[in-house]
Amino acid sequence: VAAALTVSTAHAAVRIKADPGGQIGPYLENLEALRGSGERVIIDGPCLSACTMLLGVIPRNRICVTPRARLGFHAAWHPGSNGQQVTSREATQLLMDIYPEHVRSWIARRGGLSPRMMYLSGRELMAMYQTCD
Repeated sequence: VAAALTVSTAHAAVRIKADPGGQIGPYLENLEALRGSGERVIIDGPCLSACTMLLGVIPRNRICVTPRARLGFHAAWHPGSNGQQVTSREATQLLMDIYPEHVRSWIARRGGLSPRMMYLSGRELMAMYQTCD
């Protein structure tokens, strides 16, 4: 099931307030369309899982973060035959290839992507991206 980006549009900007993520393919399609629109992206809350791909798809100068921004990264997975989450090495590598270098470095310093969510927020995130006006 494809999850849509949970965003609201106003003033040629997309505001992300609570995006839990979803499947990589549909997210990439939506993000590429967003990139082509020229709109700015305001991260104003949780942007988890596939949502974080926007860091590599949307130009950095069109992304800003608020103090509420919280990015969550984890290894990609698919449901196994018994319903358990099975890590996908190929899809996880695709995520890493999409992320910009400074985000890949941040992830690598924390041991790489794993099934456990790791969060980027606060001062650390604001040091990487401009804060929203």
